[in-house]
Amino acid sequence: MRIIVYEHLSSGGYAGQSIPLCVLSEGFGMLRSIVSDLKSAGHEVTVLLDDRISKLNPPMDADCFVPILYSQEPEKFLASVAKINDAVCIIAPETGKILQSLVEIVEQTGKISLNCESKSIKKVTDKTILYNFLKKNDLPTPRTLLFKVSSSLGDFKETIHRKLNYPVVFKPASGVSCSGLSFVKTEDEVCKAIDKIRSETPNSHFIVQEFIEGEAVSVSLLCSKNKAFAISLNKQIVKIVPPSYVSSYEGGALPFDHPLKEEAIMVSKKVVELFSGLRGYVGVDLVLTKDKAFVVDVNPRLTTSYVGLSLVSNFNVAQASINAVLKDQLPTQNESCGFVYFSKLETFKPTNSVFQKVAQMNEVISPPFPLHDNPKTCSLIAGQGASLKDAKLQLEKTKKHVFRTLNRGK
Repeated sequence: MRIIVYEHLSSGGYAGQSIPLCVLSEGFGMLRSIVSDLKSAGHEVTVLLDDRISKLNPPMDADCFVPILYSQEPEKFLASVAKINDAVCIIAPETGKILQSLVEIVEQTGKISLNCESKSIKKVTDKTILYNFLKKNDLPTPRTLLFKVSSSLGDFKETIHRKLNYPVVFKPASGVSCSGLSFVKTEDEVCKAIDKIRSETPNSHFIVQEFIEGEAVSVSLLCSKNKAFAISLNKQIVKIVPPSYVSSYEGGALPFDHPLKEEAIMVSKKVVELFSGLRGYVGVDLVLTKDKAFVVDVNPRLTTSYVGLSLVSNFNVAQASINAVLKDQLPTQNESCGFVYFSKLETFKPTNSVFQKVAQMNEVISPPFPLHDNPKTCSLIAGQGASLKDAKLQLEKTKKHVFRTLNRGK
């Protein structure tokens, strides 16, 4: 097929604005990985690419690039380029209904959408709808309260005091990654947590959840019309900090073993099978305690764990996702070809020539883009091995290799 791939940060969603480089490392990593897999499966791939990124000639195996210069262009080009292609894959954040709106544009073209249906995206990305749905179906999830951003500070504090125990977690009602997220230990931090949500997200509502102490994981699944297949359990490296600091997703590892692995997979499959319209690739975020798997989020799109799956899965996950959407066909078995650790790596801004050297390293999934006037940038790197321990050691070697190359180019 002829397939268009759009990844919001890389493909012009921030045209005319500064691109958040730390999140770009995830976005470009996913874009590059799925393009490589689609090409390996024999498809012809067109990519929309922010003109600033395109000029750097980053490594990517697409057949055609459409440069995006202005903020109003992505939607226009998606609709027009779709006319000469067969299918479209959207990778975008749920914040501000961006993912839902872009998928709706694709659905209106009459071409094949390789995403979950827009109506299902709307349901699972609203954390209050998701929470009520999970409770209704007796699925374990943290206790959750919904608030209006415009409510008074006194109302916030009084309600939390009555219904939850500190520490708690403040989150936007819809969002992606760790934007607006705060770990709140005491009532004294509530005001700063609310200010953080107001400044970082456009949502009129936010949620406060009880803090569940445990292992942060995700399950990557492929979904057909009414069935789901779990590809892997993934370790998530997440830094959740008080509101004065920045919470962040740092990376992950897979496949990951845990005493509650089978329960996590069972719960994740049940969640996505209960929602109609979820199809293709879906990720479920959970926290695993000693005796229970708590569902935290459902991501109706490609997630960063895909960069690891692309490296170690024994089948082409992109093609399997297409088969799930078009043929209602799921894999029957899955074995990993080794283990992988992947991590963000903050560095100083390289020169264009050094950028090219780092970008060509096999272990660098997303290179350290030298954009804006910011003296720092971020890349996404990986290490593979016969065990997670070996993969982590290889990741450390990759970090040293990247830093040596950058330092030589000063």
